[in-house]
Amino acid sequence: MTNTPPYRGRFAPSPSGDLHFGSLIAALGSYLDAKSNQGQWLLRIEDIDPPREVPGASHAIINTLEQFGLQWDGPIVYQSQRHEFYQHQLDLILNKHRAYGCDCTRKMIMQAGGLYLGQCANKTVLSTPHSIRFANRNGISQFMDRLQGTTEVSSDFATEDFILKRKDGLFAYQLVVVLDDIEQQITDVVRGRDLLEVTSRQLTLLQYLEASPIRYLHLPLAINAHGLKLSKQNHAMALDLKKPKQQLIKALAFLGQSIHEQYQDYTIEQLLISATNNWQISQIPLAVPPLTEIISN
Repeated sequence: MTNTPPYRGRFAPSPSGDLHFGSLIAALGSYLDAKSNQGQWLLRIEDIDPPREVPGASHAIINTLEQFGLQWDGPIVYQSQRHEFYQHQLDLILNKHRAYGCDCTRKMIMQAGGLYLGQCANKTVLSTPHSIRFANRNGISQFMDRLQGTTEVSSDFATEDFILKRKDGLFAYQLVVVLDDIEQQITDVVRGRDLLEVTSRQLTLLQYLEASPIRYLHLPLAINAHGLKLSKQNHAMALDLKKPKQQLIKALAFLGQSIHEQYQDYTIEQLLISATNNWQISQIPLAVPPLTEIISN
């Protein structure tokens, strides 16, 4: 009989701005899923892309989670402190001839139809700067999501040689998120549905690196009245630190969880304990209407 490893989940925000209601849904969903499984919930700050980062955002994110009672287990991991580790792992992939340099521009790829077709796979001379792409020989196009069910992505996307390190010298999200999940022994990832498609690439890397499988659960996205995902890029309002309990209740409602009358009289700690004990994945909606009513009441 194979022993199931203890549950280890994580919340991994990028410090590109304050947490908003969409962030709260991902944080709360991942927290409740971990705690309802007697697991650990880790915090990782994905500060791997300095041009997109906002000064002070990491501190603000940490403070917001504390105000909302979402306490993480263990030390916080900062990707910005792990460049040497990422480069070492990338060198190993290169040494096994499973990655190669690519000097194609975005314009060149768009002119070829928008899909990278391995134009640089056999080049011996490259211009500088150039990116590093994964030689994707066994792309995974189908996987099981705990909420969405059997999920398929296009074979073109699943088998494309994707970037591991960008032309500007920054490590790509696909590489670092997989390396961090492996090292932190993450068993379960709960996050927004906008990352459903790229899961195929992360599973492909996990398979290549012979890592233990990870279970994924992609939550419905919070959208505004215009049908746009709540995000920092769309100027979503920051969470109100003066009303954490009210926003937690709204997030629970968004996730389809039972809302008890006594929640209004509970402390945040009591609310989270009750929400953990009553967490039901089967109640999470696959799709939700715009948040106009939910976040304005």
